[in-house]
Amino acid sequence: MRPAPLSPQMTIALPVLGAASILIAWQYLLPLLGVPAYIVPTPTAIFGVFQKNFPLLIDNLRPTLIEALAGFVIGNLAAVLLAVLFVHSRILQAAYFPIVLFFNTIPILALSPIIILIFGLGMTPKIVIAAVICFFPTLVNMIRGLDSASDNEHELFRVLSATRSEIFWSLRLPRALPMLFSSLRIASATAVIGAIVGEWIGSDKGLGAMIIQATFNYQSDRLYAAIVLSSSLSIALFCIVVLIERRVVRY
Repeated sequence: MRPAPLSPQMTIALPVLGAASILIAWQYLLPLLGVPAYIVPTPTAIFGVFQKNFPLLIDNLRPTLIEALAGFVIGNLAAVLLAVLFVHSRILQAAYFPIVLFFNTIPILALSPIIILIFGLGMTPKIVIAAVICFFPTLVNMIRGLDSASDNEHELFRVLSATRSEIFWSLRLPRALPMLFSSLRIASATAVIGAIVGEWIGSDKGLGAMIIQATFNYQSDRLYAAIVLSSSLSIALFCIVVLIERRVVRY
């Protein structure tokens, strides 16, 4: 017998209670176990950083937000356009998709210094890194989505004398949207990761730079505050994608 589904109130209350229990255990249990504060600060110490250094945190959040958003848009847009090109030209897909796959096997930490050498310092290499890390999952899912319509559906459109453009907009694209938004939800987090990785390697501004500086200066409370802020940024971008998906995908 399957368990009864949770009520809407419980689906909200249970995660809140779960998070609260973890924070309470973190606040009181770790000090009792003798965990040093310079390794794992308490939640109240982390919250104190937000109170004391809020302008500094926002000042470092701003470049990371710009880099993540720009990389998210550029990487996913490039992936969608290339996927459309591939599904309309099997020759191009056979020729270039293995090359794209090869570049995806290169770890982003190994690729990042090369990107910084090519584009120099500043925001541009961080945007490129964020775009690269978003690109491949969206490309693969978009190709699968555009190809997901059955042969019978394609045949029906041909019988109705639909053009390739009409088939794309009325059949291929609607079928691809659920898979596209699945990729965009993932990319909303990976774009932030890409921006932070770029800031680790060559930047004095941004959440990634703040994480590195706090680590080497043993400012663990500031380190955890930067991590919380970067995670909050990823969650905010994820929620925006979900809201857009609910507006666009109605089936």
